[in-house]
Amino acid sequence: MAEAKWYVVHTYSGYENKVAQNLEKIVENRKMQDLIFDIKVPTETVTEIKDSKKREIERKVFPGYVLIKMIVTDDSWFIVRNIRGVTGFVGPSSNPVPLTDDEVAALGVEQRVIEVDYGVGDNVNIIDGPLEGYSGVVDEMDAERDYVRVKISMFGRETPVELELDQVELA
Repeated sequence: MAEAKWYVVHTYSGYENKVAQNLEKIVENRKMQDLIFDIKVPTETVTEIKDSKKREIERKVFPGYVLIKMIVTDDSWFIVRNIRGVTGFVGPSSNPVPLTDDEVAALGVEQRVIEVDYGVGDNVNIIDGPLEGYSGVVDEMDAERDYVRVKISMFGRETPVELELDQVELA
């Protein structure tokens, strides 16, 4: 079975939400949840100041585009391609080209959640990267930014090292 990947679909500007809603309905009605898994219209919340009044508005990050996590088959391609307002997949001659994992992460489409069993002050071992095999003490960590600072002893000195959360484990 093929793995579901994220694809970008180009739509008429202003039709992004309508395309997403129509596609969700069709997926539900035709029971295609095993081919089309998720549909997103990337948005961001922006604080706008007009006439000395603050308002929070939701703005589309990529107007005219919808992101779809799906397995491309003739059926799924045909359904997405023929939704009213869709002009095609992003890729050469309407051939869908999946986003890379790095692109998905950069767009913030899928939140990668890392749960760790260590905290500030705990002894940890570094299990990945150039300092693999060293151990130290967790000095600071930020789960949202996927960041941990570990103090290791290097050349007889305490040296702070910044790592990703999944590069260390509890000693």
